[in-house]
Amino acid sequence: MTLEEVEAYLLTLDGVRARRAGGRPAWYVDGLLVARADAPGTLLVRLGGTDRERLVSAHPETFGVPPRWEAHAKVQADLEGDAEAVRGALRLAWERQRSARA
Repeated sequence: MTLEEVEAYLLTLDGVRARRAGGRPAWYVDGLLVARADAPGTLLVRLGGTDRERLVSAHPETFGVPPRWEAHAKVQADLEGDAEAVRGALRLAWERQRSARA
């Protein structure tokens, strides 16, 4: 999966807007972060708690939590990993952010 494919998918979700954060592409809904480019070849997805644990357990080749993100509600996705799992995580992050504003 590429960042362009990530963007194309996210922009199909209601209310998602693209912008840059720290010079990197990022996607927000209602002003809340859904995902942003992280280290080369990776994507930071705004998910925490049991959602994050479930993704890392089910897809350890795709998702991880670098030490700097352990205390945050974020998971790192490897763009060379399971594209369907990445799309699922993005949709879940979008749903959580939309419900946070409801």
